[in-house]
This record gives sequence, C-alpha cells and structure tokens, in this order.
Amino acid sequence: MSGQRVLVVDDEPQILRALTTNLRGAGYEVDTASTGEAALAAAAMRPPDAVILDLVLPDRSGTEVCRELRTWSSAPVLVLSVVGDEPEKVAALDAGADDYVEKPFGIDELLARLRAVLRRARPPGEPVLEIGDLVVDLDKRAVTVGGRPVSLTPHEFELLRVLAQNEGKLMTHPTILREVWGPSYGRESHYLHVYVSQLRRKIEADPARPRYLLTEPGAGYRLVNPAS
Repeated sequence: MSGQRVLVVDDEPQILRALTTNLRGAGYEVDTASTGEAALAAAAMRPPDAVILDLVLPDRSGTEVCRELRTWSSAPVLVLSVVGDEPEKVAALDAGADDYVEKPFGIDELLARLRAVLRRARPPGEPVLEIGDLVVDLDKRAVTVGGRPVSLTPHEFELLRVLAQNEGKLMTHPTILREVWGPSYGRESHYLHVYVSQLRRKIEADPARPRYLLTEPGAGYRLVNPAS
C-alpha cells in the first residue's frame, strides 16, 4: 500500500487528525480537505488513489462532491455517514461512491474497506472471477460452486455477473436493476428480490443463511468471499 495517496474530506478537525495519523501509519500518503470545494481542488491538483468523503460538509453535500468527482476521476470513494442516514447514503452510492462506513467507526474496519475499494480499482484481469468456491467464467457464461456446475437463466447470470464484478461492494437496488434489466426498471425492486432468492437457492448451501450474497437492509446487496 505504500505510496498510495488518500484524500480525506471531513470538516471535523479531530477526525481529520485521527484519520491522517492512522492512514500514514498504514503506509498511505494523505491529503486533507474540510470543504467540498477544497476537496475538488485538491483532487484536481494531486489526483488521489482513493477518497474518504464525509457526507455532511459545510458548503455542499458529499453526494454532490462525489457526483462531480465522478465526471473526471475514477478514484474509488469511501463515504462516511451517520447511522440512520439511509437516503443520503444510498444517494451517494448511486452518485458513484464505492462503499460506506458509518460513524462512529473503528479504524480497523475503515482500513479494511479502504484496502477493498483500492483492490477493486485495479485493472481487470482474466474474465474468470473466483470468489471463494464460487467461480464465474464471463467468457463462457459458466458458473460453478465447489466445482459443481450451476445452471442459471440469462437474467440470473447477469445479476451474478454484476455482483461478482463488484465483489465486496454494496450495489444499490436501482444500480443493479439498471445494469441487468435496463433504465426503465430502475424502481422495480420486486424483480430484484425474486431473482436474488432464485440465485441464492442455486449458489448458497443454505439460502436462508447466505454466505455469498448478502443483503444490506434498505440499501442493496453485496457479494462477498465467505473466507475473507
């Protein structure tokens, strides 16, 4: 991780200090900003490898900053939100944020989420995704779990593909619907619930206690490696 630059955006001085100290201790270079405008200027002047962005800033919302940043930067964005602020959190994810951590947060969790978004930002490799015992061959459109072939419908495969290509990332309902079914289905969440249930029956050992395809209540779904 040494040498990777992280831009931390928060208007609380104690949080800026704590994050700066811990991130530098973990080997990152750190820039800071306390307003949205300062954050955009800093990102333009010294492009970061990742951004840690508070959703509540004095001059504009973190969601607006994320949306503007996404027009010219592909750096992963990890947002900080207060517990219970679901609508703003989902809006930020739809605006292009990659993940979130709720305040108050543990530094170990934040560093783990940061490592994950940086790992996902690397250029894609071979079109075979391995997530634990789950293997998704994008080229052959083939899926196995523990070496056992799994037969999926076209929509089930597309749903799994979208989640697998974003391993560990929270994908919101509207984002998944748009990518799998198209823009006109952005609010048809009942489609998604049905297909998630069908997919779990095929890839999970116990669909009632999923280990791969996790639900984030009120927000979306996340595909994870159970072993990590």
